[in-house]
Amino acid sequence: MTPRERAVAAFELRQPDDIVPTFELQFQLAEELLGKRHIGDRELDEAASADARESMLRANAELYLEEAETLDFSIIAVNMGPHRREYMVETLKHMQRVAGDKYLYAIMADGTMGIPNGQNMMQVVEDIAERPEEVHANLLASVNGTIEHAKWLADAGANVALMCADYCFNVGPFLSPSMFREFVTPYLTKSVAGLRELGMYTVKHTDGNIMPILDQLVEAKPHALHSIDPQAGVSLREVKALVVRKVALCGNVHCGMLHNGTVEQVIEDSKRALRDGMPGGGYFFCTSNTPFKGMPLTNYLAMLDIRKQLGRYDS
Repeated sequence: MTPRERAVAAFELRQPDDIVPTFELQFQLAEELLGKRHIGDRELDEAASADARESMLRANAELYLEEAETLDFSIIAVNMGPHRREYMVETLKHMQRVAGDKYLYAIMADGTMGIPNGQNMMQVVEDIAERPEEVHANLLASVNGTIEHAKWLADAGANVALMCADYCFNVGPFLSPSMFREFVTPYLTKSVAGLRELGMYTVKHTDGNIMPILDQLVEAKPHALHSIDPQAGVSLREVKALVVRKVALCGNVHCGMLHNGTVEQVIEDSKRALRDGMPGGGYFFCTSNTPFKGMPLTNYLAMLDIRKQLGRYDS
């Protein structure tokens, strides 16, 4: 199977005929792995000429492809730069000119309400309590804007939407299940439906303890749920039993352990995730968040080595 075919099999809740697919929401270790870095909007804006800018965009696209080839990713997440729409369009088009349909190509697209930050927490609480109609209107506009943005990128070849608004702390969701049903679930459902209409696979990411809202996440009908966060005590085996044949699952390799643990600990946790996630298909083997800057590359590569050894369906 090609990397893309493995991903499609998992999204369709089937077993690939060779090896469990892998990808990451974002890969921040390109310099450590390949000695290269992605180029941002400002550098592209300041290029000496249009030809120089085009050359930079090509190099950036080819770095994404080199990462995917080296790490055997099935999905390339185009989110390490550039970020401006016109630059992303050119990046997507160039990757497809080079690699065709070998991979799926992903962009960030989520218009739903996530955990407020420290600057707006009190304002969000006040708005929900005192101005709920305004909150609903803003959420609807956000979802519509997200779908419109995704359409531009889908037309350029993006076929996976990574929906990365976080909903949960380690102890549970930031809204009670009943409030989540009012202020998140309808807009998540609308977002997923709109992205599906564009022909995109949808991956709903959230860290934290999703168990109190798992039924609502599944109800929104994303193709996959991402994180299945072991740092919040979420069991991949338990979630898989609850959602079997309804939604694919991604992640569950402990990011804290990947960052601070030994290679031996990473190996054991990777084995556990494969044991819990692989049976029956519908699983992407990956970290519970992302390989972020500072994570030892040796630990991440040890995780992927276990996939090569034990992640096969054909052995």
